[in-house]
Amino acid sequence: MSTILIIVLVLLLIGALPRWGYNSGWGYGPGGIVGVLLIIVIVLALTGRL
Repeated sequence: MSTILIIVLVLLLIGALPRWGYNSGWGYGPGGIVGVLLIIVIVLALTGRL
């Protein structure tokens, strides 16, 4: 389950980066938020709490 969650968060992180036209006005906020969530999930998975 944690592997699927990490993969989904990585895909969300890639989709939130401001490279494509539909999200160029968003800035780096969404990518940063998803990145922090990804780090938290990885740490929880490594410690066995997820």
